[in-house]
Amino acid sequence: MQEILNSNIVYQNKNGIEYIQFKKLLEYPEVTHCYTLRSGDMLNFPPVYKDEKMLKQSYQRICECLGLDAHKVMKPHQTHTDNIEVVNEVKLLEDVDGMITKQKELVLLTTSADCTSLLFYDQTKKAIGDVHSGWRGTLQAIGKKAVEKMIQEYDSRPEDIICCICPCIKQCCFEVEEEVKELFAKEYANLKNIDKIIQKGETIEGKQKYYIDTTEINKQLLKQVGLKEENIIDSGICTMCHPKQFHSYRVDKEHSGRNAAIISVS
Repeated sequence: MQEILNSNIVYQNKNGIEYIQFKKLLEYPEVTHCYTLRSGDMLNFPPVYKDEKMLKQSYQRICECLGLDAHKVMKPHQTHTDNIEVVNEVKLLEDVDGMITKQKELVLLTTSADCTSLLFYDQTKKAIGDVHSGWRGTLQAIGKKAVEKMIQEYDSRPEDIICCICPCIKQCCFEVEEEVKELFAKEYANLKNIDKIIQKGETIEGKQKYYIDTTEINKQLLKQVGLKEENIIDSGICTMCHPKQFHSYRVDKEHSGRNAAIISVS
């Protein structure tokens, strides 16, 4: 476990349930959060509502560790959109990849396996957000749109918002072909250091490969909307590089489980 630890995160193991937390968010006692590890077979977060019983058991186990109410978990059906919902009660959310709330004790939960999860906290307005930003979501700037939604709904000031970037596939492993590379090159041509964000790889079987830094894209987009650099906290962990600790779709394919990003405010 030592190989994944750094100055931004801490590792927790409670009754066999493993997760990491961000030191920055731990400064705020009213905020409860985590990003789950594989934890053997004790936690299972299906990509969709495949097994409701197993899903509820996993909610119960992780919520017991965190001191949260499993009946107040808000888990959307994620489909790689840029749709962000304001939630004030537990309800079914279809085609939603981001949530924001000021409702106390409501538990926001998104899942991922290589995709980026973003946890937001407005330390002044006491609003939170939980966003699933896969490469399609990043292409649509869903993280930036979540901040704009917090500004619109809660009169948040960007300089008060903290964003924690959970473990995800990093540039070292996010290999794509020409079609995806062109989408990013066109959308983000004006980003600073785009030549470093999109790097040319090898040609394999006649197909040119590229490596894209979606974490850096998210960081720049968040800065554009007004977040302070010191309030953008990167876990620094690549899920594909650490498949023993985290679920990785690129490693496990259709057999992959999901990691959960959780946040609540009291």
